[in-house]
Amino acid sequence: MKKTLIAGLLSTLFATSASAFDAFVVRDIRVEGLQRTEAGTVFNYLPIKTGETMTDEKASQAIKALFATGFFKDVRVEVEGDALVVIVEERPAIASVDFVGMKAFDKDQLNKALKEVGLAESRIFDRAMLEKSEQEIKRQYLSKGYYAAKVTTTVTPLERNRVGVSFNVEENDIAKIRQINIVGAKVFEESELLDLFALQEPGWLTWYTKNDQYSKQKLSGDLETLRSYYLDRGYLEFNVDSTQVSISPDKQDIYITINISEGAQYSVSAVKLAGNLLLSEEELRQLVKVKPGEIYSREKLTESTKAISERLGNEGYAFANVNAAPELDREKREAAFTIFVDPGKRVYVRRVNLTGNNKTRDEVVRREVRQMESAWYDGAKINKSRSRVDRLGYFDEVTVETPPVPGTSDQVDVNLNVKEKPTGSLMLGAGFSSTEKLVLSTSINQQNLFGSGKSLGLQVNTSKVNKVYSVSYTDPYYTVDGVSRGFDFYHRSTNTSKLNYIASYDISSVGGGVRYGIPIGEDDTIALGASVDSTSLDVNLTSPLIYQNFVRDNGSKFTTLVGSAGWVKDTVDSRIFPTKGYMQRIFGEMGLPGANMKYYRANYQYQHFWPVTRSVTLMFNGEAGIAGGYGSKELPFWKNFYAGGIGSVRGYEGSTLGPIDPATGNSLGGTKRLVGGAELLFALPGMGQDKSLRLSAFLDGGQVWGKEDKVSLSDLRYSVGVALAWTSPMGPLKFSLAKPVKNQPEDRLQRLQFQMGTTF
Repeated sequence: MKKTLIAGLLSTLFATSASAFDAFVVRDIRVEGLQRTEAGTVFNYLPIKTGETMTDEKASQAIKALFATGFFKDVRVEVEGDALVVIVEERPAIASVDFVGMKAFDKDQLNKALKEVGLAESRIFDRAMLEKSEQEIKRQYLSKGYYAAKVTTTVTPLERNRVGVSFNVEENDIAKIRQINIVGAKVFEESELLDLFALQEPGWLTWYTKNDQYSKQKLSGDLETLRSYYLDRGYLEFNVDSTQVSISPDKQDIYITINISEGAQYSVSAVKLAGNLLLSEEELRQLVKVKPGEIYSREKLTESTKAISERLGNEGYAFANVNAAPELDREKREAAFTIFVDPGKRVYVRRVNLTGNNKTRDEVVRREVRQMESAWYDGAKINKSRSRVDRLGYFDEVTVETPPVPGTSDQVDVNLNVKEKPTGSLMLGAGFSSTEKLVLSTSINQQNLFGSGKSLGLQVNTSKVNKVYSVSYTDPYYTVDGVSRGFDFYHRSTNTSKLNYIASYDISSVGGGVRYGIPIGEDDTIALGASVDSTSLDVNLTSPLIYQNFVRDNGSKFTTLVGSAGWVKDTVDSRIFPTKGYMQRIFGEMGLPGANMKYYRANYQYQHFWPVTRSVTLMFNGEAGIAGGYGSKELPFWKNFYAGGIGSVRGYEGSTLGPIDPATGNSLGGTKRLVGGAELLFALPGMGQDKSLRLSAFLDGGQVWGKEDKVSLSDLRYSVGVALAWTSPMGPLKFSLAKPVKNQPEDRLQRLQFQMGTTF
């Protein structure tokens, strides 16, 4: 039977002419050459069906459609009588993707990245996709600093029209920054400027920080930091002229050269306010940080315009435009600034929209929002809303956007977007401290129980000295006004005979209670609680005489109703890396009348953080405590205060300051406690802006006094030293090296102290 060739290879599609044939009605369609692809797939892509008329145009369309699928390397269409025969040659399938010599990346993660490019097992092999995949692997290596990495690809034909793809990688070493030069620096030392950079030349800790590996993003950030450093010190015309990044021929060493022009230092001659101020000029001037006669600072000027804009935002002017225009007198090296204020139109909030809270109920987030719907826009309330939602601890990220409502000029929506994180945890831990030695712990916590915002926790902690088993439950919104309620149940035991410097006794307590938190402001909370405690006490012949006398006079078993009250105000900006703000707390507990233990304990703490520079923070901490008995009862000795150790006065053994038993020489604790200190916190030299490791210089002071002792500042013990806090891959580590000052012969010293722990 005669066959007529209609079209062949893809190249013939673009020829100026094609084999002509007479149009005919297709009575049958056959597909030849298929190995893996189903015939139905070919029929679905064909633009011709049986019973339709076949033409030159439809033949070309059929070939183009089948080539477009990417399944076939060659497509031909022939006519056999009134039958259409489609002959295809399939592309091979990828049987395997392998990586040889790869150590820097996880192969599974890289396979996912290549799959996005289009290369993966069971997919159709495409040479163009292979080249893209090779470029993607090279890009991944370049992003990690492997500039000398080489990638070669091998394609191995296999049976059943399949291929194996193998990427052979020669990684070589990561390129390191060997030198950073700043050309043109005259006012400041080059070393001083380089200390501002995140990028560093190789040092003794860069193996951990990776800051000696080049990053375009980090360099851009460093250049902006450099610019800010000059502009904040009056060099208004400072400019980065050029930046050169070069690499050695062996692609192992990187050299960075930054050319700058410092310009002259300018002072501020005048600051004016212009435009539609809305508020009184006197009020707005109080927000201006830049003063005539001072050296110009871009930071202060930016703070000024931002403060004015935020103040207008608090009045509902969400789109206020505040800009400062300078007038330079280059001869006098002075700059006069005019701050133009354009408040725009006052707007109100149409809706508050929540997104991202897939597990957390809407009401849990909305009750923290201070900006109300259908109310005037208030920037302060919106910022407070974001802060309060962030402090819930349920979300990795909280962002707020205020887009205008389409078609209006006086309405905005507040879009609050959250990114949820796991709020339940099962933790097994082990730690070691110079005071309590080995500490084992287990805890199960769910901070956001079923998305309700309520928390439930179970905890087990054990050490040679202290053992704790506890269950706690908290409803942060027991009432709609934000009053919280919680329950606690516990079993605690302490055996000080395991320590050789604290008076010996053994005590075990079982109890439970309820507590309430009553907010009286955005940052202020009052706490009230009541609990029942049952305590068993055991002393022995090695215990101090006053302990033995206490048991003789009061017995060894006690059931007490304990009441507690407190107040806390907390404005600290971060729990992990605080730089500003303060925390003030008063807390007291009392054995209520009717019980056989009548006592009181009160403690006051004040902690303040001041940012000295961008990387240096000054912290002050002070604590005072007093305790005693009432109603002819004495204070239970296990309620005594203690001081000394890494948590109070470093350089002295833990809990050893204060009264000492004359017979055993062990610490007894006391009824009055005073502890304080100052600490200068800063990043470790050579670490740049890395926050995982913090060094400090400190001055600690403190003492504990007994019931009959008079509080005297001359009794205080002091220490000075340095400390290191490191959030290491193994967990948090704390070290201190202290020199005790004004110590007495009876004091127990411990100059080097540490605390470490991890979870697994």
